[in-house]
Amino acid sequence: MLRLAGAGVTVGGSGMKKRQRGLWGWSWRVLLLLLLWLVGVGAWVVWVGHDDQAEPADAIIVLGAAAYDARPSPVFEERIRHGLSLYQRGLAPRLIFTGGFGGSGARFAESEVARRYALRHDIPDEAILIETHSRSTRQNLLYARELMQANGIGKVILVSDPLHMARALRLSKELGIDAVASATPSTRFRSLRGSWRFLAQEVYFFHRDLFEQARNHWVQTHP
Repeated sequence: MLRLAGAGVTVGGSGMKKRQRGLWGWSWRVLLLLLLWLVGVGAWVVWVGHDDQAEPADAIIVLGAAAYDARPSPVFEERIRHGLSLYQRGLAPRLIFTGGFGGSGARFAESEVARRYALRHDIPDEAILIETHSRSTRQNLLYARELMQANGIGKVILVSDPLHMARALRLSKELGIDAVASATPSTRFRSLRGSWRFLAQEVYFFHRDLFEQARNHWVQTHP
């Protein structure tokens, strides 16, 4: 009887170990799948940023970035220069600069800084439209859409940093903007650390937007 009881304990202990091994095995599989998913999203963000779709359109939208008083940041300057290049190639007759006041005490909105930059590079004032209220990518596009509607603009070329382009295109589609992408040919996030941080941020925003879309769909379908 003791041996049987002991055997029972042994069998029970063996079963517990098997369950633990099975649990660890499934945990590693889930972690591996999660890692592969995140790598896949990151690769998609990078790929979209390097897929230049520039073609004739009604306007070029340059998404805002930081400005230092009257001077664009290196990242913003790269976007402005690329927008001017597309305009000078004759791909669109209008430039839409976006971006509001980046901080307290700022004398110029980001879009005003971009406009001044464009004028110094011989872009006619009548070819430039600006909005000065936005503080995020979504707001950049919302206010740009208002300018498009007010000026009879249909198709646009979106200009931003390569790693920012996937989110910009996704938001454009969500807002009903007919847009193609043309990212800056190079990024001014010069350090590897800066580029990785920006990529990680964009992967995070992808999942945040996905969650918000799912939540909004649930609210609309379950009043």
